[in-house]
Amino acid sequence: MSPCRACRSIVAALVALAALTAPARAVAEEVLVFAAASLETALELAAEEFEADTGHEVTASYAGSSVLARQIQAGAPADLFLSANQEWMDVLEAAGLVAAETRVDLLGNSLVLIGRSGGGAPVVISPGFDLAERLEGGALAMALVDAVPAGIYGKAALRKFGLWEQVAGSVAQAVNVRAALALVSSGAAPLGIVYASDAMADDRVQVIARFPGDSHAPIVYPAAATVTADDAALDFLSFLQGDAARRIFVEQGFTLPGE
Repeated sequence: MSPCRACRSIVAALVALAALTAPARAVAEEVLVFAAASLETALELAAEEFEADTGHEVTASYAGSSVLARQIQAGAPADLFLSANQEWMDVLEAAGLVAAETRVDLLGNSLVLIGRSGGGAPVVISPGFDLAERLEGGALAMALVDAVPAGIYGKAALRKFGLWEQVAGSVAQAVNVRAALALVSSGAAPLGIVYASDAMADDRVQVIARFPGDSHAPIVYPAAATVTADDAALDFLSFLQGDAARRIFVEQGFTLPGE
């Protein structure tokens, strides 16, 4: 064997040995998250940090919790489900579609009445508040009041103060809370009921009033992995419970469990 061929053989052997002894790289995975529409802004920021840390890719589908739950029931290949209320998570858990041991109460929120920025001074909602007059003949934007959590909470709060009957005929129901936000932001509706986190996500709206927490059921966002989720999805769910993600959620107007 010539010296050159011998050298090439040695180099090839060393490269092969290095390949065998080098630590295996983690394979990047895609995590598909079905998340309540109100989570979009904060979850995108959290996903960016997770992707930078792990190399995994997070893809999220946002809609009303009811729509997402029904899609999962129909076989949609979600890895994680983040709901805006307990009831839709209960439905999937009862059907054996989410892993009960992974379920966690991830976040909380509050409910607000919004208008366009510069639309007037804040008010206090009480049984004597004339919400119909404040609408000035326009619509009150809300998420679907019998299906989407934000709409359900909003309808309950209005009933608590005896205001539902005066505005029920003026409610413009949107498919999710971000769609209700868009109606106010665009000027299509003078007022709307959304989460505090939604109001923070759009500088074209302002908070007109805040609904007391006892005017509706507690707003809780449960999260869980589906029964088909892989390790990357579980890692993302764990990340969402950590300090980095919690900081993002709080900055975007959410509350943490127990607060």
